[in-house]
Amino acid sequence: MVTNMSVDAKIEFPVIEFRSSDLERGTNGWHQLCKKVREACETFGCFEVVYDTISTEVREEMFRLMKELVEVPLERKQKNVLPPPTPGWVGPGSHVSPLYEGFGLGDASNYDSVKNFAELMWPEGQPRDTAHTMGTQLEVLNKLVWLMLIDSYGLGDDSLKMNYTMVIRMMKYMPPPPGESEIGFFAHTDKLVSTIICENQIPGLEIEVNDGQWIRLTNLSPSSLVFVVGDALMSIF
Repeated sequence: MVTNMSVDAKIEFPVIEFRSSDLERGTNGWHQLCKKVREACETFGCFEVVYDTISTEVREEMFRLMKELVEVPLERKQKNVLPPPTPGWVGPGSHVSPLYEGFGLGDASNYDSVKNFAELMWPEGQPRDTAHTMGTQLEVLNKLVWLMLIDSYGLGDDSLKMNYTMVIRMMKYMPPPPGESEIGFFAHTDKLVSTIICENQIPGLEIEVNDGQWIRLTNLSPSSLVFVVGDALMSIF
């Protein structure tokens, strides 16, 4: 089912519900869902997906762990290194933004990778199960959207087979000083294949649409995520 969320008087941002009854490949529900996903990607390059497979408990625990990450000593944060071009840690005041701090967890659906990250960041507790669950479930959703695009365009199953690594980027944006810019991150496209954004119920995501107009996504459902088409995936449109 698709509903529309009013984010501007003239623009309706697509909100697509992934119901389990429509996720069986080849059914009428599946084909209708594929069409809606393709149209959303072609028009906006992204869409809100209502997907309750990732439980509220997993989300809340993941956000709690992220708050702990910010308090990790600087020397430990700097030891989290990932292969280029993905940084393992970016601190406040960097070239990215003075309001931004980000942590990269590479190969997040691989239990050993998550275990190594947890041992580095939380040597006392090592809360790795939640991060691994989150990474695995996000990868399932990501591949599901890819499969919908394959079927919608009538492509073969090999069309979107890519060598990639699932990266979870945990981000915190600090409030700006009074009177200063509220922009937490510079305008950009994602260089990766695709991105799934999970907000902590604090609206801040903005999308550029027709004629350079920007819209802010507000009132996202607690069970929603935002799927964003990356530069590598854009080539099929």
